[in-house]
Amino acid sequence: MTDPIADYLTRLRNAIKANHRIVEIPASNIKKEITKVLFEKGYILNYKFEDNNFGGIIKIALKYHPLTKISAISELQRVSKPGLRKYASSNEIPRVKNGLGIAIVTTSNGVMTDKEAKKQNVGGELICYVS
Repeated sequence: MTDPIADYLTRLRNAIKANHRIVEIPASNIKKEITKVLFEKGYILNYKFEDNNFGGIIKIALKYHPLTKISAISELQRVSKPGLRKYASSNEIPRVKNGLGIAIVTTSNGVMTDKEAKKQNVGGELICYVS
């Protein structure tokens, strides 16, 4: 697999389109950090890291509106790819959906949202946009 983060986002996208409640994804440290950010910002209901012989899996409980059954995540877009990395300084990090979405950025201080990166005045690689 050449791009595990794109695989992670695609598995989430496919599970949302199929209205699944839980999705299992092979684990890595960067995927765990992205999952923590999604949970902190309220895009997923819950998550659990399980270890197995192959590096572990991440179980993510997706969040849906109780009446309309619409997912909390409407769009997941990969920004920085292995063939073309996208970096931004703290003042160049774009706003997603005019501030209604988040950009997940990996910085020297760890994985965080665009607002946290601007607050800490650090830039980094733009991983994805979530709205």
